[in-house]
Amino acid sequence: MKKTVLTFVILFLTTVTFGQEITGKWYGLLIVPGGQLPLEINVTKTETGYQSTMDSPDQKAFGIPITTTNFENTTFKFAIPAGRIEYEGTYQNNTITGFFKQVGQTFPLNFSREKVEKTAVVRPQEPKKPYPYYTEEVTFDNKKDGVTLAGTLTLPSKEGNFPVVILITGSSPQNRNEEILGHKPFLVIADYLTRNGIGVLRYDDRGTASSTGNYNKSTTFDFSYDAEAAVNYLLTRNEINKKKIGLIGHSEGGVIAPMVASRNKNVNFIILLAGTGLRGDKLLLLQQELIARAKGATEEQLKESKSFNEKIFDLIINSSDDTKLNTDLTNIYNDAISKTPDAKFPEGMSKEEYINYQISEYTNTWMYYFIRLDPSIALEKVKCPVLALNGLKDLQVPPKENLEAIKKALAKGKNKKVTLKELPNLNHLFQECTTGAPSEYDKIEQTFSPTALTEIVNWIQIQIK
Repeated sequence: MKKTVLTFVILFLTTVTFGQEITGKWYGLLIVPGGQLPLEINVTKTETGYQSTMDSPDQKAFGIPITTTNFENTTFKFAIPAGRIEYEGTYQNNTITGFFKQVGQTFPLNFSREKVEKTAVVRPQEPKKPYPYYTEEVTFDNKKDGVTLAGTLTLPSKEGNFPVVILITGSSPQNRNEEILGHKPFLVIADYLTRNGIGVLRYDDRGTASSTGNYNKSTTFDFSYDAEAAVNYLLTRNEINKKKIGLIGHSEGGVIAPMVASRNKNVNFIILLAGTGLRGDKLLLLQQELIARAKGATEEQLKESKSFNEKIFDLIINSSDDTKLNTDLTNIYNDAISKTPDAKFPEGMSKEEYINYQISEYTNTWMYYFIRLDPSIALEKVKCPVLALNGLKDLQVPPKENLEAIKKALAKGKNKKVTLKELPNLNHLFQECTTGAPSEYDKIEQTFSPTALTEIVNWIQIQIK
C-alpha cells in the first residue's frame, strides 16, 4: 500500500541554527519507521540571527536549505513548512536534545558535535554470500511505458529447466528486496524458494534503485505492466519452464498479481501475501481505524475521523471534474477547521498551505487511482490457482474482510482452485508479532515467518508437479 497504506516515507529533514557555541557542524541520527537516517547540520551566524543547511549523506543530499531557524534562551526551533516538518530542542553542554515532527508523528532527535554512527540491526534470517545457487543480475523492458527494470534472477543451478516465481512489491518505491526498516523480505523469500528448487525473479520498482521510469506519476495499473514485462522476459530464457511461471505479490503487489494473471495466460499460479479484496477507500478506512485504535485513540476520535475521511473518499470516488473536486475538498477542510477553534498548523505554514498539502496527499496520481481501485474486477477474471495468505494481526490489510472479499470475487468468476488462510500471530510483513502495529516492525528481529515460507513452498510444489 502507499503512504499510510503499505509503508512510511522519509522526506528531506531538518536543519538547525544557533548562535555562538551553536555555530558549526552538528550530527544526529533520526530513527523512524523507515530506518535510521544520519543528518549533519551546518549552522552559521548572520546579521539578523542564524541560518543553516542540512546534509543527508545516505540520501546523497547536501546543502538542503532550512526555511526558518530560531535560537533563544537555549531553545532551538526550525521548520520546513512545505514538508510539514518541525523541530524543537534544548541546547546544553554541546548537545541539542529534542523532537522532530512530521505529518503528525513525533520522533526523538538529538544532535551532538561527534559523528553518530548507525546502530547495527539484527536480522538473523538474512542470507549471506556465497549462495548455494546461481545468481544473475538482469534487465528487461516494459515497452508499453518505455521503462527498463533491473533485477536479480536466482536459479537452483546455472543449467536446467526450472519453475520460477516473480516477486511484486507493495506500495511506495521499493527495491528488489522490498527493503524496509532494515528488513529485506524479498531477499529472504527468494533465498528460501531457490534453495527449494524454485527460481525467483525480483526487481526494483520503476524509478527506484537501478530501474528507470517515474514512480510518482504512475498507478497500480501502470505497475502491473512492469510485472507483466517480467513474465515476458522469463519466456525468453531457456532455463525457465514456460508452463510453471507464477507471481507472488505482497500488499499492493497482491492487487497487481491478479491484474496480470487476468490478462496473461502464461501466468500459471499466483500467491497473494496480504493482498487486498476491498476497494481502496474501504480498505483505507479500516486501516486508519485499526492503526489509530492501536495508538490509543478514543472511540469518539475514531468516529469523527471515519466520518471526515468518508466525506473525502466519497468526493474522490464520485468525482469527474478535478477543479470542482479541489474546491469541494477545500470546503470540507475549511468547515472542519472552523469547528476547531484551537486548530494549529505546522510552524511557518498558513491555513491555506496546510489545506493544499492535505488535499495533494489524497489527489496525487497513485492515491487518487488507489482510492477508486476495486480489486474484485481483476480477481473475477483469474482462472489459474490462487493462494491467499494474510496475517491474523495485520492492521494494514485486515485479514477477515479482505480474504472474504477475495474469496467472493474468485467464486463469482467460478475459480475453484483457491486456497485462503489466516496465519496466527503474523503482521502485515508476515513477522511473528505482539500487536501487529506498524511501530513494531523494526523492533522485531524476524524478517519473514518460517511458517509462512513453508506454506508458500508447499503450495507451489503442488502446483508444479
